[in-house]
This record gives sequence, structure tokens and C-alpha cells, in this order.
Amino acid sequence: MAIPVPSRQLFIAGEWREPLLEKRIPIINPATEEIVGDIAAATAEDVDMAVDAARTAFFSNEGKDWSSASGAYRAKFLRAISDMILERKSLLAKLETIDTGKPLDEAISDMESCASCFKYYAELAEALDLKQKITVSIQQQSFKTHVLKEPIGVVALITPWNYPLLMATWKVAPVLAAGCTAILKPSELASVTCLELAEICRQVALPSGVLNVVTGLGSVAGAPMSSHPHVDKIAFTGSTATGIKVMTAAAQLIKPVSLELGGKSPILVFEDADLDTAAEWTIFGCFFTNGQICSATSRLLVHESIAAEFLEKLVDWSKNIKISDPMEEGCRLGAIISEGQYEKIMSFISTAKSEGATILYGGARPQHLKKGFFIEPTIITDVSTSMSIWREEIFGPVLCVKTFTTENEAIELANDTDYGLGAAVISKDLERCERFTKAVQSGIVWINCSQPCFNEAPWGGNKRSGIGRELGEWGLENYLSIKQVTHYTSEKRLGWYSAPRKQ
Repeated sequence: MAIPVPSRQLFIAGEWREPLLEKRIPIINPATEEIVGDIAAATAEDVDMAVDAARTAFFSNEGKDWSSASGAYRAKFLRAISDMILERKSLLAKLETIDTGKPLDEAISDMESCASCFKYYAELAEALDLKQKITVSIQQQSFKTHVLKEPIGVVALITPWNYPLLMATWKVAPVLAAGCTAILKPSELASVTCLELAEICRQVALPSGVLNVVTGLGSVAGAPMSSHPHVDKIAFTGSTATGIKVMTAAAQLIKPVSLELGGKSPILVFEDADLDTAAEWTIFGCFFTNGQICSATSRLLVHESIAAEFLEKLVDWSKNIKISDPMEEGCRLGAIISEGQYEKIMSFISTAKSEGATILYGGARPQHLKKGFFIEPTIITDVSTSMSIWREEIFGPVLCVKTFTTENEAIELANDTDYGLGAAVISKDLERCERFTKAVQSGIVWINCSQPCFNEAPWGGNKRSGIGRELGEWGLENYLSIKQVTHYTSEKRLGWYSAPRKQ
């Protein structure tokens, strides 16, 4: 039975509003290539209305309605959103799968993660009440100093298509916990569940204008947010190229940014690893979410003494991956998000072959799937470090392989990248793992695993992988401004200047 995709407008000031130009963008199911609905196409004028709504909500009743309300008050809404996501988990997951092509089991897990993230930030919102007026110990006894943590203001949230609702949640939940108001602009390739989040916010009676959701093309609806004079901060997740544009626009107004960008993460497999365990983590780290993960450990570095045997294992494990309609039970590799992304990945594979690399496995459309943007899990060997397949983010189910001889060589190869989001090491030697942890230039390190993620732990990268951290208390701090308050408590005058003579 087909799942109908709800037809939504823009969500501004707590209401569904038609875009000013009344234009729409088709929604294409990547697994079938069929148009299954459409989303509103916002313009800069629609963005202006959303920003005005967010700003009005921030200052409403001198902030008492939201921004300066207690964290406990805001936590009630976060918990209500969490509960409603869980109630609608099945439907939301199916909509996510239709919109993105990811396996349904993954989408269900995403919805559970969204709910738990909102609940987690509800707890941090309550804890924030206890962290106000934190006393600062100073040496001068005639002064008393404390610190206030205040919401930074109106925040523009620009999110990607690989985890539409989850990536939105990573931003929306801490934004609401902090007391900010926001305009969420999801990717035009996958906006459906973000619009459903807006409907959930409407049904839990989130105050008008606290969260606004504006859909449309990035160049038309996203770009105006980065340069908008009444937006106080930008939080962006997406490609490094777009991140540079966001940062450049924000810099004109000295506007703070948080950027979670691309990656080309390594996974090192040493000679003492259990090969089957290492093989499963390796394919999970690269092929999960159809390979469309910024943190994908898509550069495999394997010790030369086990390389041949390990590659055989990888091929066997890859052959066992079920590639199918993502709605089918047991599907573990679904469709690529769009025709454009499909062609981009296939071009990378073709270029690798022309440059002398070997397609050990995959590299083509699965023969049993005639429709949809499907690509087999792909393993490429005989790769040099100068090849684009090794250096550039592919964002698809493509694993590149090189061998190494020594630990130092492996670390050097791991760090030979413009990116620095994640890195993984598989070895029974924990001292070796610790050395790798210290030496690798990444924001996240996984030991004997790849890709686990937790609400409580920071997420973000170094180098061209971005600025700042999401999740945990670090995610909340992204949206708080620190204010120092100092009180002169002595009854004596300052005494710096000579007092004027009394007349």
C-alpha cells in the first residue's frame, strides 16, 4: 500500500503559509524515480517573513514567552516533541525512506534517535536553570563577578538530505533548549520529515515563531539566511564547498557559524585484527546509509600481511548485503538520493578505472534493479594517493583501499587529507590504538568500530571538515552567549582620580 506524502506549505509564525510566488518543487522517490509529491519553493521574501517571525518570538513579552523563560518551561515542549515523534515513528520512517531511498530499518532507527535527542536536550534545558549566575573566583575582594548564559538569538539552520530529520534534530533540539528561535531550511532533496516536525511543533503548541520551516532551493531560500542582518547565527551541515559560501556570507556581518562539513575518513586494519569482525565494521563504516555519510570511513588502510585475505573477506561480506527496494524487509543498501548524485558517483568510479585503479567488486547498477538510483557496494584497489577517488568525498557506497607496512606509514596516510572528521582503527593492541588516537588529525576516533554516535558525546571535525561541535553539552553551548556581570561591592570610592575641591 502506497504511503501518501503530505502536501505542506511553509511553516511561519506557527501557521502553514503558501509561498509568495506559489511555486513548488517535485519530490522524487529515489527508489522508483517517480514523483510522489511536492514542496513549497520559498524565496528571499518568504525568508524575511520567517526571520521576522523568529525575531518577534525571541523578544515577545520582553523574552518571557520564550527566550528568558525557564529551561524547565522549554523542556516541556522538547519532551512533547519527543513523545510525538515516537508515536509517529512508523509513518515518519516510511516518509523518510520514500524521500531519501535509505533502508526502512535505518529510517526507523533515525526516528528513535530523534526522539531520544529531544529528550536529552530537555534534560539539559532543565539543568541550564542551575547554571545561571555562576560565580567567577577573582582576586580583587572589592568586586564580585558572575556569568550568565543567554540564548544567542535568531538562528538559521541549514541541513542536509542524508539524515533529514535527524540532522535537523541535532540543531533544533539544542536551539530550543537554549532559548533561541530558529528558521530551519532543509535540503530541497529531502524536506518531507522536517515539514512533519513543523506540524508536530504546531500540535504541541510550541509558541508561534519559535521554529519556522522554510523549504526551497539552497541558492534561493538558503543563501539569504547567511547574509540576513537579523539572523544572529548560522548552523550548517553539508558540503565543504557550500560551507565556504555560508562562512563567506556570514563573515560580512561578523556572524558566528557552526559548520559540519565533508569528510574522507580513514579506517586502519592491523595484522592482529579478527578479520570477520574487521570486515563487518569496514563495510558498515562505508556502506551504511548507502554510503552517504559525511563521516564515512571510505579510505581503507590495511596491513600488507593480511591484505589479500582481508579483501576476500570484504568481498564475501559485500556480496551478502541485500540491495533492494528500501521498503523491503532486510534491505541493507537502498537508493542514492538523486539522479545527479548517482551520476556523480558513477563518474568517480569511471575516472578511477581510467586512472589505473581496479574495481575489485561492484561499481555498477545491480542487475536485478532496473529502476531507481541504485549502485552496488563498490571496492576499489590499486589506488594511488593522487587519485580523485582517494582524495575527494564521493558520498556514495565506494570504498578505496591501500596497504601499509608500518604503523607510522599508516598514520601518515591517514592524515594525508584535507579533511578531519572521523577516523577508525581496528587492532587488539590497545597501546597502538592509543598512539593512533593521539596522532590522527580528526575530531572523532573510533577504536575497534566505526560510526557509533551518541547524544552525550561531541560530534564534529577539524581542517576542512568544519568548525564547532554538535551534540552533548557542546551542542547546547553553540547557541549560548556568555555575559560577564561584575559588581563593585566596596563602599570606598575608586580613588584613581583626584577628587574636585569642594566649593
